[in-house]
Order: sequence, then structure tokens, then C-alpha cells
Amino acid sequence: MLKLEKLTKTYATGDKALCAVDLEVPNGQVLALIGPSGAGKSTLIRCVNRLVEPTSGKVLLGGEDITSLGSSALRRARRNMGMIFQEYALVERLTVMENVLSGRLGFVGFWRSFLRKFPQSDVDEAFRLLDRVGLLEMANKRADELSGGQRQRVGIARALIQNPELLLVDEPTASLDPKTSRQIMRLICELCEERKLAAIINIHDVALAQMFVQRIVGMKKGELQFDGSPDLLTPDVLTRIYGEEDWKATITKVEEEVE
Repeated sequence: MLKLEKLTKTYATGDKALCAVDLEVPNGQVLALIGPSGAGKSTLIRCVNRLVEPTSGKVLLGGEDITSLGSSALRRARRNMGMIFQEYALVERLTVMENVLSGRLGFVGFWRSFLRKFPQSDVDEAFRLLDRVGLLEMANKRADELSGGQRQRVGIARALIQNPELLLVDEPTASLDPKTSRQIMRLICELCEERKLAAIINIHDVALAQMFVQRIVGMKKGELQFDGSPDLLTPDVLTRIYGEEDWKATITKVEEEVE
């Protein structure tokens, strides 16, 4: 389980990106973070794995306080947190297989990582994951030969080869077309269900979040404005999060597509 206690981030300018956020995400639950740009969604995700240092508060993963760890212990703790990025963060000149195996770099010794000599068990697992995400036949292709959707699938496999307890997903569909966006969201949710993984997905597409996730958390100006199931995301709630708009049309569209 992931638990945030009074998580706060204040920048040197005095701007507060997170305001004493309390949040729990149990194992196996997929949570979508929605809200306008600047709401603090990406900051929250990055504070969990300390790519951004929180100003105060606690991040507890499996009972361990991530915010109190020194550099060596933090590196070990990050093994339990898979990260999937909006811009994929692949090494373009490396093959698909090499990019997936890079998720194991924190588990092997220096020389093995330097020489990219991975245990056969890691290689076997990489093949299994590539098969699961539908890219087995592309294992030896360079990353720069792939489409956006294929790159995101590589990023998913790379995160999962860590065998993490938690997935942190930052705008996974922002650069993808509508059909591929649905495929990627469906894949992430299926994999989390299969592996009993907790996941936080920062996403701008409200309709897409409503279609696929179990729980939605709405943020505005660093504070939580909503926390509940997708069917409770009413026009009034969306107005509180984003401001005035014809939200009935959005909700009607989702209901029609789900049916």
C-alpha cells in the first residue's frame, strides 16, 4: 500500500505545488489523477519516488518512509516503484530488448550493468513481457524505429521488469491518437490487475480516465478536490476542479461509449 501523509511541496518562489495531501492507494488499485495544468499532479508523482524532494510530509510504501531514506536506501526503494513517462524516456539507439532490460540495472552489479550482461532469468522475463505487451517480434529493433504506441509499450515492459509494488504513470497517452490511447490505458489496467499492482496515473483526458480506472482523484492548486469512483464525477465536481464548461456532454459521451 502507498500512503501519503500531509505531503507538501513549496518551491523557492513560495509557490505551493502540494498542500498537505493525504492519500492512500491499496495494492491492486488503479487511481487516475485529474486536474488542470499546474494542479500538482506531476509533482505528486515525482515526490513519491523523490525525483522531486517534498518539503514536508511522508511517503510510505509498504510501511517504509521513503522521505527519510538516504541515497543508497532510496536507490533500493526505487526498485519497488516502476515509472512510465509521457515521452517514453527510451534510449533511441538501443534495441527494444536492451531498453526493457535497462529496468534491471538497479538489480545487477556495476560491471554487469556497464557491459549490459544480464542473467538469463532477466532475459527470459524480458521476452515474456514483450510477448505480453505485443512486441515480441520487435525485440531486436532499435527504439527509434517504433511508433509512439509501441514506444509506450516498451516503457511499460521496462517498468514491469522491476517487479514493482507500485506504478507511477505520467500522462501515458498525451502523445498518442485516441485508439492507441485506449489500448495503452487498457493494457496498463489489465497488467495492474494481473499483478495486483497499485498505480497512480496522471492523465488529462477525463473521459479516458472514466472508462478505465477504478478511482479518480481530482486536484486543483495542490489540493484534493474529489476522491471517488468514476460514476460520481458529476458536472458539479468537474466544474469545481476545472471551472465552468459543458461537462454534461463529456459524461454523456463516456456513458454512450461504455454501453
